[in-house]
Amino acid sequence: MSALTSNAAPSTGAQAVVENAMDPARRPDVLFRVRRDAGQMRSAWWSIGAFVLVSGSIVALMSLVPGGH
Repeated sequence: MSALTSNAAPSTGAQAVVENAMDPARRPDVLFRVRRDAGQMRSAWWSIGAFVLVSGSIVALMSLVPGGH
């Protein structure tokens, strides 16, 4: 029998790679990624509020720099 017609396991080790694959959301080098259920999405208002807060802080700090008009 030839290698193409046999039902043996693949010789590339692809199955072992898939079995040992790590969930990308659980990798230790990913700090803030969290896997949530479909109904548990974070509100977009958190991102909007963070943007406004950071932008306001930068403007407030830059107003303390001397030499502005």
